[in-house]
Amino acid sequence: MAGEKKKGLIVREPFASLIVEGKKVWEIRKSRTKTRGEILILSNGKAIGKAELVEVLGPFTPEELAEHEDKHRVSIEFLREYSNGKPLYAWVLRNGKKFKKPKDVEMTRGAQIWAKVVVKE
Repeated sequence: MAGEKKKGLIVREPFASLIVEGKKVWEIRKSRTKTRGEILILSNGKAIGKAELVEVLGPFTPEELAEHEDKHRVSIEFLREYSNGKPLYAWVLRNGKKFKKPKDVEMTRGAQIWAKVVVKE
């Protein structure tokens, strides 16, 4: 994996850890994505694990998503604030795997959602 270019999804904690531990299988976003397949989960400038992005569901309202809290692990209050009146989408993730040790990565500057990364040795 070292030196290989990969696509990484930037996720803040504690959600990044929940994804790679397989406890969060829906990542809630304000847009769809065409990306599918294995992605790195990036948090605090490091790759902490990986998962497979298999599909995108939605659009949903915060109230509709609240019925699936066991999948996305966020409160209705968080969903309402995050959506700011816009529709939300569930990015469906499978096979989360946490790395034994977070991997250093070189990341594109200014990346906010997706980053093309190179995993360092």
